[in-house]
Amino acid sequence: MPMENPQDFWVGDETKDSCVYCTNADGSIKSCEEIFNWWVEFFKSASGCSQELAERIVRKNMKNLPYWIENYSICLDWDVATDEEFAQALSKLW
Repeated sequence: MPMENPQDFWVGDETKDSCVYCTNADGSIKSCEEIFNWWVEFFKSASGCSQELAERIVRKNMKNLPYWIENYSICLDWDVATDEEFAQALSKLW
């Protein structure tokens, strides 16, 4: 998600790399599966895309985030969206 405003960051702390949706109340990062599933449902409802496309979009995004680059999870080991699919999905959101 674009983290542009203080309320987008965990506890409003713009020095943190995590957003409010991916962080537990104690500041720890939620599991890959929990984040992945939340964002898949978000993309399906917000853009009307299929389950399969939503999963590929979320994988593409998460695999490029610093936390998931440094913290491998099998949750992300499948196909990803193309750059075009990713751009189209984002254009429907923001």
